[in-house]
Amino acid sequence: MSRHRVLVSGGRGFIGRRLVMALRADGVAPRVLTRGEPGVDEVHGDLADQAALDLACSGIETVFHCAGHAHAFGALGADEEARHWQVNFEGSRALAEAAGRAGVASFVFLSSVKAVGEPGEGCVDEGWPVPPESAYGRAKRAAEAAVLAAGERHGMRVTVLRPAMVFGAGGRGNLERMANLVRRGLFPPLPETGNRRSLVHVSDLVAAMRLVAADSRAAGRTYIVAHPVTPSGRGLYDILRQSLGMPPVGWAVPRAVLHGLARCGDAVEGLTRRRVPLDSEALDRLLGSACYSPARIEAELGWRARMDLQAGLREMLNG
Repeated sequence: MSRHRVLVSGGRGFIGRRLVMALRADGVAPRVLTRGEPGVDEVHGDLADQAALDLACSGIETVFHCAGHAHAFGALGADEEARHWQVNFEGSRALAEAAGRAGVASFVFLSSVKAVGEPGEGCVDEGWPVPPESAYGRAKRAAEAAVLAAGERHGMRVTVLRPAMVFGAGGRGNLERMANLVRRGLFPPLPETGNRRSLVHVSDLVAAMRLVAADSRAAGRTYIVAHPVTPSGRGLYDILRQSLGMPPVGWAVPRAVLHGLARCGDAVEGLTRRRVPLDSEALDRLLGSACYSPARIEAELGWRARMDLQAGLREMLNG
């Protein structure tokens, strides 16, 4: 990719920032679409600003669409649900259409494994037929269809990536919040349930994004991006303590106790419409499985997750 021919939406966010850093390290000066005060090689505007989208895409060969409304947990109200639809669906569709009109050659859309329903105890791939349950997931799934359709209409190579939980230095996701609580001694030792949780280090995701942008075999394809190792919630707890230099814990809070506390959290949320640290959704992410297979991108494009889990956690903790 040549200099000044790449656009990154959300280039100031966690993933977009790491992508921009990697591109610049290779001598590429990407243009960044930002809602903030624009700097060098940046265009001010959001995904609802058609003029800004047209300007941002002008002269661009490759678009990396990282901008979006982060889901964290399920929407508690209609306003939050509408925000997911406006940004993650309507905004993504508008950017893809602007890119197509501008003659962009390659468009990489950062979706999510939440664009499909929960996998239960299995480890699912891109063919998993269960529809998404959350407002975030529904908006992402609709956006996938919209950007792929735009690619077909405009002759633009579009690839959809569905990353599992992304972590790394500078992140503010669930794993980073868990690590902060473990560090402070405020996170309870989880029971071992044998669950499997997929995740991917941000550096591996950035490598996958750059790979699909440059490989014509990725045209029209959807890929899960995840590390093949899927630790349990208790396994993550133990690895975090080890990475923090903390001694191991030989006991666990009983599962029944955690479920009781989660139900109390649900009741509080129902009354206040405000998130609490522990509810049934949060507990399911700790004790339930969410396993996603990266076999397709490994087989078709040769991508492999390079960051070892413990090394990735140390990078996250020390960042």
